[in-house]
Amino acid sequence: MGYCFRSFARFSISTIVLAILLSSSSFTCTEAYDALDPNGNITIKWDIISWTPDGYVAVVTMYNFQQYRHISPPGWTLGWTWAKKEVIWSMMGGQTTEQGDCSRYKTTPPHCCKKTPTVVDLLPGTPYNQQIANCCKGGVINSWAQEPNNYASSFQLSVGAAGTTNKTVKPPKNFTLLAPGPGYTCGPAVVGKPSKFVTPDGRRVTQAMSNINEMTWNVTCTYSQFLAQKTPTCCVSLSSFYNDTIVPCPTCTCGCQNNDTHPGSCVSPKSPYLASVVNGPGKNSLTPLVQCTRHMCPIRVHWHLKLNYKEYWRVKVTITNFNYRMNYSQWNLVVQHPNFDNLTQIFSFNYKPLTPYSTINDTAMLWGVKFYNDFLNQAGPLGNVQSELLFRKDKSTFTFKEGWAFPRRIYFNGDNCVMPPPEAYPYLPNASFRVKISLFGLLITCLAFFFLFE
Repeated sequence: MGYCFRSFARFSISTIVLAILLSSSSFTCTEAYDALDPNGNITIKWDIISWTPDGYVAVVTMYNFQQYRHISPPGWTLGWTWAKKEVIWSMMGGQTTEQGDCSRYKTTPPHCCKKTPTVVDLLPGTPYNQQIANCCKGGVINSWAQEPNNYASSFQLSVGAAGTTNKTVKPPKNFTLLAPGPGYTCGPAVVGKPSKFVTPDGRRVTQAMSNINEMTWNVTCTYSQFLAQKTPTCCVSLSSFYNDTIVPCPTCTCGCQNNDTHPGSCVSPKSPYLASVVNGPGKNSLTPLVQCTRHMCPIRVHWHLKLNYKEYWRVKVTITNFNYRMNYSQWNLVVQHPNFDNLTQIFSFNYKPLTPYSTINDTAMLWGVKFYNDFLNQAGPLGNVQSELLFRKDKSTFTFKEGWAFPRRIYFNGDNCVMPPPEAYPYLPNASFRVKISLFGLLITCLAFFFLFE
């Protein structure tokens, strides 16, 4: 942080102002720090539970301690570098993507001999004899606040050529987590408290090796939106009952239409070739194929001030999916607004207040009702979900002036959405009536006034 401020001191005032204006879409010094979830992280726990003739058996569990950021399909990918010449003899609940060169083993080859293995979760429906607890969900992990009983993913591995004492066994290093793309930075493995494991029937509890032997390691991974995606992934549009103007997402928020130089960058919903493009090669790619719009964002969130009552006011929120290649399951929305401490009722969405600073209740997490609207379909007629929020008016703070009724920040699936510039917000006709006066018109008015009273 100190370096960032010293660097700013070298620039002119105009440069600093420009930097502030561009801050919504630019990298900042605190990009990896999330003020709404300051303690959020993914913790990887590596528990050695037993010894083998040439190594050990370990259970690896990923805990998602992030309030609202989950790991979506196609799921996580975990990698590391072995400290010595370890191999993986077998696995349950997960598998490596490559076996590597196991030619030095003349009999039964190990599951993986790579120095830098890459592990993925098994899919739902895996045979029971290949499963362990918290496995086989296709790498999908829900967020801590959204589903607190389903925020972990585990696999078991038998490691060989590792040694059989706490003096010879070394923790892996250089952990990498793709979830599913880049975005997470992982720290080193540190000694942690051993985990306890409950048998499926719930009648017995076992424990990993004692912490006296230092056979449990924790790795902490933190998220940075800048690492995950250099360009924004969502934007916000605004409208109100008191103004006919609909404020759209800023032009080229997530990119610009460039079908002339890069054909296929977006698809018109009226195109006769829409079906072939959507279902063509690369349809399962993580690269978004978006509907052609001015903003070119995969997701747009629209905030509409719908009604004004004597003691209440009402908002309609609509989330639209413009991505033809993505269905968003278990989506969530985080909205920051000072009136959430007076939220009275919400329709068709779940709601949970986020209060990282316990005295301030201005942030809400919203997500769909299970089996009803928790699945946001890909671009098309069904590619949207919506809800309405009813707020009670606090006479000491409530106003429609100066954009107060619009959100301060909105996140979709943990990514910060780009807001319109404040000067574009819908304004009250009787409070912010805008008159355009030209210099010529002003001169004519002055001359007429002069001759009238001459």
